[in-house]
Amino acid sequence: MTVVVDGDDIYWLERRPTEQGRSVIVRRTSDGHTADITPAPFDVRSRVHEYGGGACTVEQGNIYFVNQKDQRIYHQTVDSAPQAITPEGSLRYADMAIDQRRNRIICVCEDHTHAEHEPTNSLVSINVADSQIRALVAENDFYATPRLNPDATHLAWLTWNHPNMPWDGTALWVASLTKEGEIADAVCVAGGLEESIFQPTWSPDGTLYFVSDRNGWWNLYRWQNGTVEPLVEMEAEFGLPQWIFGLNTYAFESADWIIAAIKEQNVDRLALIATANGAFTWLETAYTEIRDPQVHNKHVTFIGNSPTASSQVVHMHLETGQETVLRKARNITIKQQDISLPQAIEFPTTNDLTSYALFYPPQNKNYLAPDGEKPPLIVMSHGGPTGASSSSLSMETQFWTSRGFAVLDVNYGGSTGYGRAYRQRLNGQWGIVDVDDCVNGARFLVEQGWVDGERLIIRGGSAGGYTTLCALTFHNVFKAGASHFGIGDLEALVRDTHKFEARYCDRLVGPYPQERTVYHSRSPIHFTDQLSCPMILLQGLEDQVVPPNQAETMYEAVCSKGLPVAYLSFENEGHGFRRAKTIKRALEAELYFYARVFNFTLSDTIESVDIKNL
Repeated sequence: MTVVVDGDDIYWLERRPTEQGRSVIVRRTSDGHTADITPAPFDVRSRVHEYGGGACTVEQGNIYFVNQKDQRIYHQTVDSAPQAITPEGSLRYADMAIDQRRNRIICVCEDHTHAEHEPTNSLVSINVADSQIRALVAENDFYATPRLNPDATHLAWLTWNHPNMPWDGTALWVASLTKEGEIADAVCVAGGLEESIFQPTWSPDGTLYFVSDRNGWWNLYRWQNGTVEPLVEMEAEFGLPQWIFGLNTYAFESADWIIAAIKEQNVDRLALIATANGAFTWLETAYTEIRDPQVHNKHVTFIGNSPTASSQVVHMHLETGQETVLRKARNITIKQQDISLPQAIEFPTTNDLTSYALFYPPQNKNYLAPDGEKPPLIVMSHGGPTGASSSSLSMETQFWTSRGFAVLDVNYGGSTGYGRAYRQRLNGQWGIVDVDDCVNGARFLVEQGWVDGERLIIRGGSAGGYTTLCALTFHNVFKAGASHFGIGDLEALVRDTHKFEARYCDRLVGPYPQERTVYHSRSPIHFTDQLSCPMILLQGLEDQVVPPNQAETMYEAVCSKGLPVAYLSFENEGHGFRRAKTIKRALEAELYFYARVFNFTLSDTIESVDIKNL
């Protein structure tokens, strides 16, 4: 979900797996009335960078959104139907700022007109009245977060170039705007090749604030009178990896106060920060993951998650601390005794370092394991790889723990939430550090006597799928694995993937093709002779990030080796499954696969899976 506040109204974005995965804007009025704004079949989703985000905004009752099918921007009000304001074509849009003064939208534009070349990215203005599109800034590879100051006389934005990703190094620019809205006197105020900037935001009094990791942690700074100064410096994270547009971790209550979600040891806390001196007060809440805080009328509205509650829109009174849940992502009630709660653990890993994970023991009040029997373990490897595991309630994790599995969700070296140095552990070491941390996490639990060392499983999606395939190929710790749209061939990845990640591997592995031998040596597809355990592969056929040929090639190789293997592909699914039917089938197929491999009887009635060589 994404939260936007407009006057007394609160808007948020919901993804609906039961409606073919479409995303819908929902509005709640001050009198408590809640209703969908987006009519079917519109689907609010941008495909800039393929991952999207920043697909809608609202101001003074005017709603603008990007439609998934045609990637055009539409305008509507609560009383009118959506009307396209951009022409048909090969342009994509994201991260919109409304310039009421000039009746236009300023946003990121990605041009796919010339399919044989890499798309071009820019910041553009779109006139709402006549749909005229004008380029404002266009000389760099990537742009994000265009933000207008309160009187619309200045514009701030982020930019970066290959081979950087936004968490490696970005530049924060500020320019004045002419009367006609053109860029003038642009200046770079912060950032660079080795400094990541996140969420530039203008305060109500016109001071520019932003998050920077210049001290090793994503902390809060501001730019005023031509000087950058820290507001809060601490070993905690105010920023997030910008895989998608429109991410926010702080907002202004007034020019004097900021509400911020601060992450320490991968757990979020909400704080009230004085802009005068950076002093802050913690606001008590049970939520351990907090996104998109928006402040209005002495309230902060945010997306909250906790170990016992999945994503929900929360409305908190700043003076009393009283919280009201406006919307739940799932109208499912799980009794406390049925929830497996995460236990944060640290464990030793390669090179005398420490890694982190969340451990979930099996939990089901209706069943007990036989005396002396230790549970099988599923090690989860998150995607990204610049991402992080979350302590919030995950129905996917509970699916496994309720069926007798223990789960270890690993925040391997390279994960966010532990500072820049921890994030950089993966530089040049992808396929090694992440794999070692997953292997050592599993071994640690075996040594503690918590799990069965003969029934160790690893699973992951995307980059986590790559970690999974590497662990199964180059180590003999795991007895089975599941790769969801995972990477088996790094060379194929750098040749076939989209612009946003086209040079991602330069830091993670090395420049290509100069380091081609390294790419070859870390690609599981070339070493299937070392495989000795079963695997299941699951893939969306419209995946533009990791194309289906990766999974198909891996399947054929494992199949020809004579190992038990299954492959399920899903039409109308991309990089990450969005449809309820697909999500259900993928989970159940994986469970069925483990049941056959480890020879246990299922209590669930599940459609069978074609498993070769079993």
